[in-house]
Amino acid sequence: MLHFNSIKSMNQIIRNYLWIVCLCIFSPAYSQLSPEENKIIKATDLRTSAAIELLKKVVNTNSGTMNFEGVRKVGGYFMDELSKLGFETRWSPGDHFNRAGHLIAVHHGTKGAKFLLIGHLDTVFEKDSPFQNLEMLNDSILHGPGVSDMKGGDVIIILAMQALHDAGLLKDLSIEIVMTGDEELNGEPIEYSKKDLVDAAHRADIALGYEDGDGLPTTAIVSRRGSSDWELKVKGTAAHSSKLFTEDVGTGAIYETSRILNSFYTTLSKEENLTFNPGVIVGGNNVSFDEATNTGTAFGKNNIVSQDVIVRGDLRASSKEQLLRAKKIMIEIISENYHKTSATLDFGDGGYPPMTLTEGNKKLLGHFNSVSIDLGYGPVEAVNPRKAGAADISFVSDFVKMSMDAIGLPGADGHTVKETGNINYLSREAKRSAVLIYRLTRGN
Repeated sequence: MLHFNSIKSMNQIIRNYLWIVCLCIFSPAYSQLSPEENKIIKATDLRTSAAIELLKKVVNTNSGTMNFEGVRKVGGYFMDELSKLGFETRWSPGDHFNRAGHLIAVHHGTKGAKFLLIGHLDTVFEKDSPFQNLEMLNDSILHGPGVSDMKGGDVIIILAMQALHDAGLLKDLSIEIVMTGDEELNGEPIEYSKKDLVDAAHRADIALGYEDGDGLPTTAIVSRRGSSDWELKVKGTAAHSSKLFTEDVGTGAIYETSRILNSFYTTLSKEENLTFNPGVIVGGNNVSFDEATNTGTAFGKNNIVSQDVIVRGDLRASSKEQLLRAKKIMIEIISENYHKTSATLDFGDGGYPPMTLTEGNKKLLGHFNSVSIDLGYGPVEAVNPRKAGAADISFVSDFVKMSMDAIGLPGADGHTVKETGNINYLSREAKRSAVLIYRLTRGN
């Protein structure tokens, strides 16, 4: 029979053994890292508490897109932190496109690849929103406006730069950071509002975006669908309905519109990752549409052949080639008019370009996947483009060798009053970014 103290000692040994096994299974595999990379990890850990407090401060500061003062205030917090690390910071005013402007921070280095890191300062929650302040739901989940979209991503950029600096590895790196003030509601004209981003892309080799993606830490985005608006206007011959289908009157505008929309569907709906949505339609006679309020009016009777139809919608494609091909087919379809009808299709000038999947983007995801595995955080896979909406990185991806997005703070319910972010991932995501940047700068 075992003595009580012997049993107690054996239980302690078993507990210690199980703890070691758990550490082996669940702890980050830092043995895979170089001495310099281990310095990054330690530096990140030392800075994490302050980063969480910074996140809380900026979440509690309203920066709805049209709250220019609030956007500039949040940008000021980040500029202060970056200036301490040796970045040259400036505020690029948004007067020419009716927005607050953008934060620009540049670190000049002499080694390796040149990076562009992308964030945004604004949120969808304006000053009159009831959703203004943060709340800790538990020890991990922060509930607050813009916490995951994307103030959490902005703070990850700051924390990653601090870790590289403290590890003595930032001094040789070429990094430009652009945090826009109008991602949620683009300023117009868009060529002005996105000029700082595009200019920075021309100076960079690699672009990293810190949006929240699909909310999972096991994914990243290497292809986003672009979006553009379209407006279809159809003309028919107004007449008494008894004359419908005659040589003088034809089919009317509503029949022609039905043909066009049905042809869009039958011709293009099977193409992968392509969508074309007619969001609103107004038809009859004396038709008008107010763009400011997105409302339309029309006069019509059941015994009058329709004279006018207006349809407004959007078009989303995963590459420029797909977008151009879809537009060409849609234009061909509207030209095959029913008798006594005509149609025009206007795609407008705005919208987001697609972030096309390239070999460079695939390679970048491969590097990020290796970093994540070496850190003990598991593999990373690409998000399906159908689940990836448009974002600022779409404006720059064509001008760099590699680009990747959605490596910000995982969260849920973005753009709603339920928005949350998991602050336990703040340190983890900063480590993945910092190690990735260090490795790519060294040519690995």
